[in-house]
Amino acid sequence: MNHKIIAEGKLPKSKQSFYVRFLTVDDIPQILELQQIVEQAMEVPTALQSLSYEEYRHILTGNGSMIGIFITNKMIAFRAMLIPNIDEHEHLGIDAGLSKEERLKMIYSEISNVHPDFRGNRLQTYMGELLFTEVDKERFQYVATTVAPFNIPSIKDKIALGMEIIALKKKYNGKLRYILLRDFTREFNTTIKKKIVRMMDYETQKKLLEEGYRGVSIQIDNDTYVHYKKN
Repeated sequence: MNHKIIAEGKLPKSKQSFYVRFLTVDDIPQILELQQIVEQAMEVPTALQSLSYEEYRHILTGNGSMIGIFITNKMIAFRAMLIPNIDEHEHLGIDAGLSKEERLKMIYSEISNVHPDFRGNRLQTYMGELLFTEVDKERFQYVATTVAPFNIPSIKDKIALGMEIIALKKKYNGKLRYILLRDFTREFNTTIKKKIVRMMDYETQKKLLEEGYRGVSIQIDNDTYVHYKKN
């Protein structure tokens, strides 16, 4: 079992000391307890796609990895990466236009929870940075995920991790989702075309994405906008 501590630090707000380590099956009770606390604190609980004991066990038995942030022995946050089933009919690699061979090189950025008492410390993105650093780049070239439109904190988190919006379509029982992707080998070229679109203008966004544009940032003024670029 892997209890390797991969980082230590102090919370920006309270200056409390914390450490980060990989999680194991033994941590699932704490994971589920924290997930329930996060659910209860949400205004719209259905906005969180919670996982079951079996789903966490699946990740932690060779099908991904998870890290947790602890103060003393109390888990205050966790984040997961999942190796998807290559034959999954809604595999995000299909949406990215990848061949079956290329889809073997894809890993998903999965669920992330932060205890309500410790929000505002940028822990979600911090854990993402740590996990992306730990990804075996020899094995995995792509990391992908889905986010609901107007889930602004989650979209900003993914973009901060170098992911870009590559598609907007219905996934998982017809729910409209942005699909975001990062290619660890991709060289970023000079952007030659830029577009700014209202987030609620789904049709224009779909058209731009079909034309090869990628969503790279979010802007909030009187309305919410997505910035798109094309190299």
